Amino acid sequence: MKPIDIVIYHNPECGTSRNTLAMIRNAGIEPHVVEYLRTPPSRAILAQLIERAGLTPRALLREKGTPYAEHGLGDESLTDDALIDAMMAHPILINRPLVVSPMGVRLCRPSEVVLDILPAPQRGPFAKEDGEQVVDEAGNRVSA
Repeated sequence: MKPIDIVIYHNPECGTSRNTLAMIRNAGIEPHVVEYLRTPPSRAILAQLIERAGLTPRALLREKGTPYAEHGLGDESLTDDALIDAMMAHPILINRPLVVSPMGVRLCRPSEVVLDILPAPQRGPFAKEDGEQVVDEAGNRVSA
């Protein structure tokens, strides 16, 4: 089988990011893991990810546990460039996990959004860290 190229912009401290990574692996895919707090994407790559995911820079901004408020990023008059500048200066502001696959780019919140862009089926059951069943024994997505 031809290898499948998947990239996850991952934060190992984040449960949603860990669950997303585990679902990629449950499909038999070993992704390229970018710990974006250690190795942030370049400005050009970040802008491309935002565009390919169909998001705006504001939609990718993370508020919780970040310097969002102290930098006044809730100000609606800030330009997209200013928001990207803030994410470049403080990568913790980039919401996660972002997953790049041959089927598209998605911000995987909730983590099961990754199932929409995986080119391989789940190989077995999967439950999130909190116990929520996402994939059944047959590898099928469980409806919420």
